[in-house]
Amino acid sequence: MNGNLLYAQSGGVTAVINASAAGVITAARRVPQQIARVLAARHGIMGVLQERLVDTSALTDADLACLGRTPGGAFGSCRLDLDPVERNPAQYDRLFAVLAAHDVRALLYNGGNGSMETCRQIAAAAEERRFPLTVVGVPKTVDNDILLTDCCPGFGSAAKYLATSVREVGLDLAAMTTGGGRAFVLEVMGRNAGWLAAACALASDGEGAAPHVILLPEVPFDEEAFLAKVAEVVARHGACAVVVAEGLHDAAGEPIAMQERSAKGYVQLGGAGEAIAERIHRRLGCKVHFAVADYLQRAARHLASATDATQAGAVGEAAVAAALRGEGGMVAIERLGDVPYRWRTRIVPFDAVANLERRLPPEFIRPDGFGVTSAFRSWCRPLIEGEDWPAFRDGLPEYFHLRLPLLTQRLPIWAA
Repeated sequence: MNGNLLYAQSGGVTAVINASAAGVITAARRVPQQIARVLAARHGIMGVLQERLVDTSALTDADLACLGRTPGGAFGSCRLDLDPVERNPAQYDRLFAVLAAHDVRALLYNGGNGSMETCRQIAAAAEERRFPLTVVGVPKTVDNDILLTDCCPGFGSAAKYLATSVREVGLDLAAMTTGGGRAFVLEVMGRNAGWLAAACALASDGEGAAPHVILLPEVPFDEEAFLAKVAEVVARHGACAVVVAEGLHDAAGEPIAMQERSAKGYVQLGGAGEAIAERIHRRLGCKVHFAVADYLQRAARHLASATDATQAGAVGEAAVAAALRGEGGMVAIERLGDVPYRWRTRIVPFDAVANLERRLPPEFIRPDGFGVTSAFRSWCRPLIEGEDWPAFRDGLPEYFHLRLPLLTQRLPIWAA
């Protein structure tokens, strides 16, 4: 390629998405004869359509090092889905006009399985228009639900934070006593896939240690069986720690949660933890506390996994290498060995991952449905290994605040 590279972030951010950004920028700077400038869009594909772009040339090596250890999406993210090209050709006209105006020859989109659909749409439209563009997907999601990759950057750090939190709250729970028993419920992310809830199992370091029950969206919720399990744990240990995925549902497919549907049909889940806590208190009489990890689990860069941070940077660098080869597709992580954990990157086609969902396989779920197997623990444990601390100042992490001016717009203001 000879031209500019455009990078953008999409969807829910992670503790290590900016490590991918730093990996992209660092790798691209090594080949100035092929990549003139690395541009970035403000707020994903929405920023591309609005021609809200920045030039990353001003970022120093020290800036990039600090950026790579900063959570959130430094360039801004969005949840905008492109329309099918036949329904809204003007949207694509605008998109390619912006790319042409800024001499963009490679688009690297950092997101989840929905973002890979955006990549597929853009790549197909570029081919149809014979526009010289290579589109490469840079994977990320704490949900870990993208197909054809051993894991997704962002998952390992969220898993490490949650497992640590469950281990610590388990000690708190065990320290107290009440006549009627106690319970604690933690709600974690996971709409249809229970990877994060499952990862909390790594917290257990002995008989009777938290978590005692894990409720997965892959297993329909059976209230009677669940309450019997909680009662059994409370009788034996005096307290029960429960982890519940936000997307937990019953046998009829109804969520065990409050929900709110947006105008476009997107369902915002919430309340599974509270609903489970209420059932425990009402039916068993236990004193119950519940918490919702929410953004905390995906923002906790102070406890990032070194494996995760390394992989996040590596998929960014691999995406640049693919763009230089003119090879479109998503960068995937392939596991080569378990002990020690060995892996490499490869490119997989968008059609094989776009808008598809990877759920926990049966061999990772315990027969009673209330936890995970040793096979899952063996698979997951390497992903949380090692620490990648940010710098601390005055007792708090010192994070990078991106301040780059927008490039002068070369096209008329776009009216969506």
